[in-house]
Amino acid sequence: MCGRFVQIINVRKIENTYGITLPEDMEPEGSYNVAPGDYAYVLSGTSPKTLLRYRFGLTPSWAKKQMYLINARAEGDANKDNNPEFRGKKGIIMKPAFRKPIRSQRCIVIANAFIEGPEKEKLNKPYAIARKDKKYLSLAGIWDTWVDKDTGEEINSFAIVTTVANKITQKIGHPRSPVIIPEGYEKHWLDPELPLVEVLKFLKPYPGELLEAYPLSLKIKDPKNKTRDVLVPVGDPFTVDDDIVIEKELKLQGMGNRKKKE
Repeated sequence: MCGRFVQIINVRKIENTYGITLPEDMEPEGSYNVAPGDYAYVLSGTSPKTLLRYRFGLTPSWAKKQMYLINARAEGDANKDNNPEFRGKKGIIMKPAFRKPIRSQRCIVIANAFIEGPEKEKLNKPYAIARKDKKYLSLAGIWDTWVDKDTGEEINSFAIVTTVANKITQKIGHPRSPVIIPEGYEKHWLDPELPLVEVLKFLKPYPGELLEAYPLSLKIKDPKNKTRDVLVPVGDPFTVDDDIVIEKELKLQGMGNRKKKE
């Protein structure tokens, strides 16, 4: 599950990363704690050169009322045990809410980091996970447009596509990871004409070796907390190569309280 992420918009960095030019009068507002129901910036296949604001939590076009589908499992109903070695069918193409968007309504959710916790503790033991090189994460998203029949309002919303755990999410004890589009392939993912067989090739874990994680305070749990201090580390950053045991030895109080495995 990927239910929180960080999106701090640096105009020059966005333009250089995605090859777009933002209007001079545009002042994007980012968030240190994007939660379901919030609006966030995405790049859509229908307008790949434009920074758009969509709501986090997808409502299918056919829904009778608003929904908040924040994640779309690549495996669909398969792999219920979240086996990290699963390489079977991508059931997402059969799910009613996702089968059309995965084919032609894909987006990139721009993120500095995503927030996860262990399977049992969840955000009672939160971690921020980001690229080692500090570049943006291009989270694979799908979107749809829902019309409120009472007001006529059109709402564009998105879900983040998830897959099995990679090495860094395994290390913190989480069974899933968001699909991250590799650098240089963003245009391919956004292309609404990309054959489905090629789309499905993207639905795999991102190399955990390229990521690092660090523990956060419980401030991140409250979706109303949007200030920068929710991202202040309460321990050292670590990678998949660090010889530590998260569940038993990594302390979340103070700075630098990381014990080496003996």
